[in-house]
Amino acid sequence: MLVRGLGGSTHPGPTLVVTVLAVALGVAAGVDAGRLALLGVAVFAGQVSVGISNDAIDAARDRAVGRADKPIATGEVSERAAWTAAFVALGLALALSVPLGAGMLAAHAVALASAWAYNAGLKATPFSLVPFVVSFGLFPSFATLSAPGGTLAPVWVSVAGAALGAAVHLTNVLPDLDDDARTGIRGLPHRLGARVSTVLAALGILVGATAVLVGPVIAGAAPVIPVVAWAFFAAVAVVAVAAVVLALTRSPHRVLFRLTMLAALLLAVQLVVTG
Repeated sequence: MLVRGLGGSTHPGPTLVVTVLAVALGVAAGVDAGRLALLGVAVFAGQVSVGISNDAIDAARDRAVGRADKPIATGEVSERAAWTAAFVALGLALALSVPLGAGMLAAHAVALASAWAYNAGLKATPFSLVPFVVSFGLFPSFATLSAPGGTLAPVWVSVAGAALGAAVHLTNVLPDLDDDARTGIRGLPHRLGARVSTVLAALGILVGATAVLVGPVIAGAAPVIPVVAWAFFAAVAVVAVAAVVLALTRSPHRVLFRLTMLAALLLAVQLVVTG
């Protein structure tokens, strides 16, 4: 029961998606199999620490609004066990980053510190977007820094990551706006409202897609935009439009967040396919 409860507290869907994204970006960056495995496990452990710490910090608020889907709030997992698991996962994430190089260790540490800062209180401020921009902006560099002779990712890839990070935040909290308001959480999306947040998220998705589309050409890494890149751009644009339509015709729903994560996966696949 403890293992199942802890698993449910890791935010398993987003954790898996972020891990897959890291591995996909590692493939695109030419990271060898051994380092790629380390990268995947390190990112997975880091996301586990973020997810569990988020639910541990929010346990009292989740109980106040009757969140039966939160194992720590329901008592299925004790807060002591949750905090132990979160810190063990955090330590593992950083330890596994060490063999990948000082650059990867530093980038991963900053991204995790940013995510934990969001959990610890930034989520309730007008600056709630900042940790997502920072962490997702650094995220593509995990792959390039893990490769031999690692360097930071190209600027256009980091811009795409930061834009998608903003979209992730703006859509992830939408279904919980009312519950958050009852417990004193007023981040940027709460202040903007559901519809404005969704429109901005869609713009973020399009900015990310545009950066991935034209970035290689502007940087001189490709002579022209290939047809396959246009196809992926069109698919991501459809996702962005679908999110706006849903926001205008239905109440905030978790599907908006899932569409955003789908867009991120499509862009990662595009990076792998186009090299």
